[in-house]
Amino acid sequence: MLQINDVHAGYGNLKILRGIDMHVPTGGIVTLLGGNGTGKSTLLKAVSGLIPLMEGKVLFDGVNISNMKPHERVRLGLVQVTQAKEAYPAMTVEENLMLGAYIRRDRTDIVADLERVYEMFPVLRERRKQMSGTLSGGEVQMLVMGRGIMAKPKMLMLDEPSAALAPKVVLEIFANINRIAKTGVTILVVEQNVRMALILAQYGYIIRDGVIMIEGKAEQLISDPAVKESFLGGSVADTSKALTN
Repeated sequence: MLQINDVHAGYGNLKILRGIDMHVPTGGIVTLLGGNGTGKSTLLKAVSGLIPLMEGKVLFDGVNISNMKPHERVRLGLVQVTQAKEAYPAMTVEENLMLGAYIRRDRTDIVADLERVYEMFPVLRERRKQMSGTLSGGEVQMLVMGRGIMAKPKMLMLDEPSAALAPKVVLEIFANINRIAKTGVTILVVEQNVRMALILAQYGYIIRDGVIMIEGKAEQLISDPAVKESFLGGSVADTSKALTN
């Protein structure tokens, strides 16, 4: 569904990404892993059209979107949930969710998708008339994910959904990502939480200094000695069981 070919990008004259090649197949979960400052968020901005490409191209669902504006990419079904977890604090939960559907005109389907979001995130139904500024960090993450679903994405890109959340909440967020994927939405998860992301995904890429250093099937990466030494520790069995329930 998403094909990234030899992408170079950055800010002004500062090049951050240097020749990125990635593929996210339809219906799959792929993760992009790396620490702070490695280029993860920059890549998502390049794919979303928030920063221009210096070189290379991005194809989405067979269409070259390299020079499209961000809202045009959203109309095609490519939706990003940003790392900032931006919710409008003076608006209610439901008003925030409905903002995700601003490009849509299919009123009946919008109402059905709102109900689907509430079924997926019951706490949002309970808080639907509550101001978003009163939500906890985990609830805000659910809200922005729900708002992404309201855009009716073919593909959802999640930028560090576990950032700054308590471990119990992180597990719930990843379980919800798995539920979203089961509805047929293709997902790209950008994460620092390597263990959780590799349990969730089918395929992973590890980026460092703007270059893909390692890639492979998730189960291979999670048992790779180099990946274990650099990123992992302890048992993954309990976490894996929780995510697949």
